[in-house]
Amino acid sequence: MKTRIKICGLTREEDVDAAVAAGADAIGFVFYPPSPRYVTPQRAAELARRIPPFVDVVGLFVNEAPEVVQAACDALPINVLQFHGDEAASYCRQFSRPYLRAARVRPGLDLVEFAGAFPDARGLLLDAFVEGYGGGGHVFDWTLIPPDLPLYLVLSGGLTAENVGDAVRRVRPVAVDVSSGVEMGKGFKDHSKIAAFVAAVRKADESI
Repeated sequence: MKTRIKICGLTREEDVDAAVAAGADAIGFVFYPPSPRYVTPQRAAELARRIPPFVDVVGLFVNEAPEVVQAACDALPINVLQFHGDEAASYCRQFSRPYLRAARVRPGLDLVEFAGAFPDARGLLLDAFVEGYGGGGHVFDWTLIPPDLPLYLVLSGGLTAENVGDAVRRVRPVAVDVSSGVEMGKGFKDHSKIAAFVAAVRKADESI
C-alpha cells in the first residue's frame, strides 16, 4: 500500500510548488494564530490555487470558534479538517467535511478509547505530547501505539527523511505528516528535504 504523505505548515508559493513536484498527496495550512506557520484563510486561498487536482488541501485548527472554521472552509477548497485541540466529536462533525482528530501521545493515554470517541473521523493523527499544542518536532515512543486502533492511523511527530522509512516499516501508518522535519526555519520549507522525505517514504513502501 502506498503511504500517503502530507506536507504541513506551508506559507510560501515556492514551498507549495516544491511539495507538489515532490509528489506530496496533501498540503496542510495552519489556521492556529499562535503558530509561526499560521496563515490567514485569504493567504491560504492564494496558495491553494497552485495545488492541482487530486492533491488534498488540509486545514489545521486548535480549539477554534466554529464560525472561524466555517469561514476558512468558505474561503478555500479544504478537503479535510484536522483538529489538534480539545474538540469533541460533535464539534468536529458539524462542518460536514471529513476530519482527522489528533492525539498527543503519552504513557497512560488509552488510544483505543480516544479513537472510539470519534467514530466518524477519517483517521487518528498521532503526535508527540508537549506543553501547548503541536508536537514540537519531537518523536514519541511508537511502541505506545496499540495494534487494534479502530481508525486509520496518520503518524506525525519529529519525522524526517532520516527516520521516516523506519517509521513506515515499523508502524505501517496509512499516512505520514511532516512540518518541521522539512524546514530550514519555522514556516520556510527546504525543498531538498521535502524531496528526500518523499523519496524515503517511497523507498520504505517498496521494501514492505
